[in-house]
Amino acid sequence: MISSLSGRVVSVSLNHVIIEVGGVGMQVQVTPIIATNCKINSQQLFFTSLLVREDSLTLYGFLDGAARDFFELLQTVSGIGPRVALAALASFAPLEMAKAISDGNSTALEKIPGIGKKVAQRLVLELREKMANHLVGVAGTVRPIWNEQLSGALTGLGYSTKEAEMAIERVKNNLGEAANQADLSELLKLALSQSGNR
Repeated sequence: MISSLSGRVVSVSLNHVIIEVGGVGMQVQVTPIIATNCKINSQQLFFTSLLVREDSLTLYGFLDGAARDFFELLQTVSGIGPRVALAALASFAPLEMAKAISDGNSTALEKIPGIGKKVAQRLVLELREKMANHLVGVAGTVRPIWNEQLSGALTGLGYSTKEAEMAIERVKNNLGEAANQADLSELLKLALSQSGNR
């Protein structure tokens, strides 16, 4: 089992990154947010989950062990394979999804590509009790997924991580809770309109 991978980024695509490890290029499937934040020639550490099939070996990569474990937990539910589990983590931060499941919010889960009403209800039914472990001690600290999406978009446009965080704070101060319902394009437009404050 390959549980982690560290090396130089040699190629970045929308949904995968190639990491050079000991002279070998390893393709790692990731969410678009992670891919956006990977820079060519930078060193990158992924916590990985290996999917073994008769005709292929596929690595899925995450920035921390908790996200990797959540990815694997989602696949214990009938109807959810690795692609849907990865799509879930592209739509929600792990703690956001844990809260949705814990609250029984199947409507929110239906927004995930590949998850319909029945699978969303099954997610809640089978994982609700287990989600308590993911929420202990983090009440009120869930970071909305738009934070990560906007940060990735801004750094992709040349902002430093610090500048991106400052822009995100200005968006939060401007929109408040409404930011959680806004489209990414609207958030990006607002952040860029305030670029004079960089």
